[in-house]
Amino acid sequence: MHLNLSHETRIFNGKIKITGSKSETNRLLILQALYQNLKIENKSDSDDSSVMEAALKSTSDFIDIHHAGTAMRFLTAYFSQLEGREVTLTGSSRMQERPIKILVDALSSLGANIEYEKEKGYPPLRIKGKKLEGGSLSLPADISSQYISALMMLGPVLKQGIELNLLGKITSTPYIKMTLDLLSSFGVKTEFKGQRIVVKKTLKLKNTIQIVESDWSSASYFFSIAVLADQAKIYLNSYKSNSLQGDSILRVIYKELGINSHFEGDNLILSKKNISLPEMIKWNLSNSPDIAQTIAVSCYGLGIGCDLEGLNTLKIKETDRLLALEKELSKLGAKISVTDKSLHLSPGKDFRNGMTVSTYNDHRMAMAFAPLAIKIPLCIKEAEVVSKSYPRFWKDLNSLDFKIDYI
Repeated sequence: MHLNLSHETRIFNGKIKITGSKSETNRLLILQALYQNLKIENKSDSDDSSVMEAALKSTSDFIDIHHAGTAMRFLTAYFSQLEGREVTLTGSSRMQERPIKILVDALSSLGANIEYEKEKGYPPLRIKGKKLEGGSLSLPADISSQYISALMMLGPVLKQGIELNLLGKITSTPYIKMTLDLLSSFGVKTEFKGQRIVVKKTLKLKNTIQIVESDWSSASYFFSIAVLADQAKIYLNSYKSNSLQGDSILRVIYKELGINSHFEGDNLILSKKNISLPEMIKWNLSNSPDIAQTIAVSCYGLGIGCDLEGLNTLKIKETDRLLALEKELSKLGAKISVTDKSLHLSPGKDFRNGMTVSTYNDHRMAMAFAPLAIKIPLCIKEAEVVSKSYPRFWKDLNSLDFKIDYI
């Protein structure tokens, strides 16, 4: 499904209800499976979370998680300790190109029985669940935080708990802290000092109800809409000023671009003020790489430049997001260059009308480029891909008076 997208007035007033954080929901689903009595409210309605929940409830010995990278990593760890259960865990063709060797090696060092069905280091995996004792292990610190979180969440149910010694510079620290804070909120004893993370064995959870904060990654697209608008006042529901989500750094980044954000209760309110824009912004997004596409497109729409660093994990996402950004922004007229971990966009307002944006089966490509339709009409290819994290996205844009024609 493709769609044509445009907006006539460039004025935005509305209220948007975004469901719970995908990252938080997926962690809680694993904890719920481990402890059973946990109740989760305001769960994410994303495909990723639905796939995760279905896999955890499945009795099949063959589980296909499609494009859900978080599910692949978290479920690899979960099934490895599920004594007596044997499963083949697979995914889409792209998922079978995404490396998982570091996690498999770490679990194997704890005694897990995991075999590669095809190419070594990549899914699909054959996992024979067995009782794991836990203990201490070392792994690189600059890997995806999902590997680290997958291991941490096993800690409470392992006899010896788990101790992780991270080697090198730690990336995506907020996601590691999110996992630790969730564990701590349930009474699990944890420690994170320097390069060492400890999670102690815990027989039962202290709390049994968790309300998930709405997703900040999904909120990013409304920050982008607000900044590209002529006028904007947008209400987003169920957010926290002391969020566990690293993408909440949006408030600081977009303040630099003229977006005021404040809280009224649990409503996050975005409004635009006219300021003199900087010619260039510079950010290290190693703690929040999922918002890189949104920021790059926002800057292009504003005609300013950006230098974004700390993006090394973007190459192994649903697509190589750095190359995808370079190709699609270049088509639109941008002067952009990327490395394996950074992006440079030069200032300029060379918009080319009537352009088609390819999404590369990546939900964030579709949603990051959508706000640009405020400036120029766009055709978004494979628009249905947004269901991976935000199924209501196009309906919510329609409620803000975007004109959407499905083709």
